[in-house]
Amino acid sequence: MGINHLFEEKPLYGVTEQVSPLVRRVMAENPSVFTYYGTGTFIIGPPEGGTVAIIDPGPKEDSHIEALLKAVEGQKVSHLLITHTHPDHSPAAAAIKEATGASTFGFGAHPEVSIKAYEARVAKAIEEGKDPEPEDGEGAGDRDFVPDIFVSDGERIAGDGFTFEALHTPGHISNHLCFSLEEENTLFSGDHVMGWSTTVIPAPDGDLNDYMRNMERLIHRSDETYRPTHGPPIKNPVPYVEALIAHRENRSQQILSELAKKPAPIMSIVEEIYKHVDKELHKPAAASVYAHLLALQKEGRVTSEDAEDFKSCWELT
Repeated sequence: MGINHLFEEKPLYGVTEQVSPLVRRVMAENPSVFTYYGTGTFIIGPPEGGTVAIIDPGPKEDSHIEALLKAVEGQKVSHLLITHTHPDHSPAAAAIKEATGASTFGFGAHPEVSIKAYEARVAKAIEEGKDPEPEDGEGAGDRDFVPDIFVSDGERIAGDGFTFEALHTPGHISNHLCFSLEEENTLFSGDHVMGWSTTVIPAPDGDLNDYMRNMERLIHRSDETYRPTHGPPIKNPVPYVEALIAHRENRSQQILSELAKKPAPIMSIVEEIYKHVDKELHKPAAASVYAHLLALQKEGRVTSEDAEDFKSCWELT
């Protein structure tokens, strides 16, 4: 089963777009290979007056924060819902909270294992005389964010005119949440499910086995529309989720087939199974292959002398 990815026209940045009766979107101008055209911050509630919630306030960019505050002028912001703590999702929450008095809701702070892994990569890059990855990259994370209210799986979050069910969906990152809006039967899926791309599973905190379990959960839900933080909405989402699951299962088989030929390091596997993909995408592809290898290792199907060394060779057990 192939994946029919979904795309959209380049949006106008900083402009408030009404996407459904209760939902508006404001786009941050932070396009990248990880964010597509950028972060789509959602405002849930009436278009004028009344009380609203904001999902994923986005990056710490003055122009985006100003656009969000302009969009909610004359309204009360009661909830700031955070899907996870990567720097394209949560950092603007501090400024929005200060300006509006809203409370922040999230699963928890940025995972300590991700912080330590990032710091180790920076130290290694400096030691090798290379430029370390930037602080605003996904690896660094938003280390300043701690939610006012910690949210657990299945918890209901009610506001004036909106009701959410929180789903704890680790995989992309261990503190990832999706939020299901009861009034419109819509799942705000963060980075767990996106239409324009498959989700990167950055180890060591990202876990493919967790991701697959949480994808399976979605098949049994009745949400009619998904609104990812990046890219267009996903209508009739269950067949799309099933295609994503099949894609991951097929990718694991491809990796096993490559290792059946001979032991190989991650980049050699990437260069073979992603040979028809733009080389600019090989780095995130390598992160995905690494996640698959770690998942297969847990199943006892592959092994490596040093799983923490990205250059180490992997082989079948």
